[in-house]
Amino acid sequence: MNLRPQRKAPIDINLTPLIDVVFLLLIFFMVSTSFKDEARLRVQLPEAEGVAAPAEEPPETLTIVIDAEGVFFLGDERVLGDDAATLGRAIAAALAGRDSAPVLIQADARTPHQAVMTALDATARQGLNQVAFAATRNGEAP
Repeated sequence: MNLRPQRKAPIDINLTPLIDVVFLLLIFFMVSTSFKDEARLRVQLPEAEGVAAPAEEPPETLTIVIDAEGVFFLGDERVLGDDAATLGRAIAAALAGRDSAPVLIQADARTPHQAVMTALDATARQGLNQVAFAATRNGEAP
């Protein structure tokens, strides 16, 4: 009688299929990855062509003109001051009791960006949300 416990054969893990799967994944990711140079950002701006807006404005349009130095004009009258509060008071006086009116901002090409933002801020504080920007087509004289 043999009472000795029999030794079990050691369990072997076959690594060959695991290595095959890893290599297949490596090849898949190498083939599917693109190595383009994405560091450069190329932006091509759209060009607009269309019919020029009519020269006549409806009388209820409020026109804010900003010259190259950032001086505000409400219609043909100069606004004394370059802050949003002063421009807002001038807009409120120009509205003369109306709740709202479309606003047209005509800014010079060399106008500081802050002056345009001040005009937008002043119109927003007065509750005017119909704002348009005037522009000329390329090649046209102002």
